[in-house]
Order: sequence, then structure tokens, then C-alpha cells
Amino acid sequence: MKELKELRFNETNVQLKDNLVKGSILPEKIAELERTITIQGNSVIEGAVYAHKLEIQQGDSEIQGAVFTQLEMYVNSEAKGNISFRKSVGSANSIVSRALNCNLLFYSDINAKSVTLYNAFVAGSIYADEIILQNCVVIGGVFATQNIDVTNSVMGTFNSPSVKAAQQIWLLLPSAFSTEKIITIPGTKFFNLSLADLGSLYKGSVQSEKSGRIEMNLDTDEVKTTLSNEEMQKTIRSYTVVGKVLAADLLDMDKFQNHFLLTAASLGSQLLKNYDMGVNDKGETVTITFEKIRDFFFNILHGRIDVQEINGKFDISDITGKFN
Repeated sequence: MKELKELRFNETNVQLKDNLVKGSILPEKIAELERTITIQGNSVIEGAVYAHKLEIQQGDSEIQGAVFTQLEMYVNSEAKGNISFRKSVGSANSIVSRALNCNLLFYSDINAKSVTLYNAFVAGSIYADEIILQNCVVIGGVFATQNIDVTNSVMGTFNSPSVKAAQQIWLLLPSAFSTEKIITIPGTKFFNLSLADLGSLYKGSVQSEKSGRIEMNLDTDEVKTTLSNEEMQKTIRSYTVVGKVLAADLLDMDKFQNHFLLTAASLGSQLLKNYDMGVNDKGETVTITFEKIRDFFFNILHGRIDVQEINGKFDISDITGKFN
């Protein structure tokens, strides 16, 4: 990134290119509530942003404060480079990015009426009425009040009345939820990483023998619960591998540093210093950074890191022996 220029402005429409904004872009009078902000590239805003519409046309752009738009936050489909949001992003209407060639990073939560993201990494959770995800990694949860349409993505968990899934879906937590039965296109697979040795995979070491991904069957792994009172009745479907996880816990398996890794990822911009996960097989210290965590999960998503399939066999005497 070349040297940025400082900028002062009070216009109704703001365009930023090669600019460093020292502070926030917030309305100071009624006319500025309708302000459109366009980031043409290579710009940094050090504070919060409020806009009627925020458009990011090109990458190597960063907003370090919280963002809220009244109409839309939009990333141009042709954008390239790094685009990052250090704090939470919200919109009264929509948040949209279908860019295929940029690194889109959200260090915190997203909240809007509708959210559409391609190739994005979200350290927090997504809250919306309608959510569309394609080739995304969401460390937290994906929560929709109406529907979720997800293709080839990693999620912590999800909860929505209606869910449509395609290709490969990876879950980081043992359970996910929907009201209606999940709709899948032929060939769609669900994998759960609750018992994968993410720590060793992150370090590039050999995976633990008793670890691995769990392929989920949406029919046999579904638990249907009906809640009712005098006025209404509601059915919730839980897709869960919690029974397998509990059995592993009884065996007192090593926790693979999964919780540590996921917590570090979810901290996002609040990760005040770099931590390490010990040494790898080469004796090198392996540090945890936001960028390395992002690359790690995308490598799993795209098959560049192979997570072994869990064996799933254990001797019941190993469990009973723990209580003797």
C-alpha cells in the first residue's frame, strides 16, 4: 500500500481513494443522513462509519470502526485485494458481496435484513432474515429468521426455519438446527469437525489416531423435538453428533486444542497479542494469527488440508475403567 493522504470532508457524497481518514465518518446534520460513501480503493478509515449506502469498489481497504448503513453495504463483484472490517457491521437492509477475487474479512458480527456473501471469512456470527453463503467460513453461528442458502462453506452452527444446502458443509460445533427438514441437492455432504484434531492440523503435525471428521447423515442424525403449549405447537429439528462427542469425552480424549483455536479466531480484532500452539514436528513454534486461521479453514474447505475420517471404535472397558 502506497502512502495515504489525509482527507477532510463535509460533502453529501464522499469518495475515497488513496485516503487515510483519521477518525469516524458520522452525520453531523440531517442532510448527511442520506450520504453515500464510495471507497474506490487503497483507503483506511480509522473510526466508525454511518452511511445511507456504502460501496467498496476495490480492495486493500479497511474500516477499523463499526459500520452501519441504512440501505446497503455493497462490495463490487470485480473487487480485488484485501477488504476488512475490524468491528461489527450492520445494515437496516442488505449486506452484499459476490466478489470472487478479493479477501473479504469480518473480524466481528454481521447483522442485517439480508446477507449475501461469497468467499468471506467471518470471525463472529451472522444474524439476518435471509442469508446466502457460498465458499465462506463463519467461525460463529449463522442465524436466520426465514431461510439460509449455503453452498460449500464452514460454519460453527446454524439455526433457521428453512435451510438449503449444496456441495460440502462443515460444522465446527456438535449440533445445528432447523424447523423444516433441510433441502439438499444430490451429492451434498455434511461433515462435523467437533472431534477433528484441529490443533495438529494447524501445526502441520500428524493427526491424533482417535480424531477425525464425522460424516453426518441428515436422516439418522436428526433429532425432532415438538414444543407445545395451550396456544401453539412448534417442531425443531436438531442435526447432532453430540452422542459421539460425549462418548469421546468419557474416554478422556485430548481436546486437540480446538477450543483454544476457535476462541482465538472468534476474538478477531480483540486478539491483543499473538499466541502460540507449541511446536510442530520440525521443532518450530507455531503462532496463532487471524490471517493464518483464515487460511487454515479455507484450506480445509478447499481440500488442501485433508481431515482424516474418524474411526469411531472404542472398547466399553476403557470407559468403565474411568469410574473404577
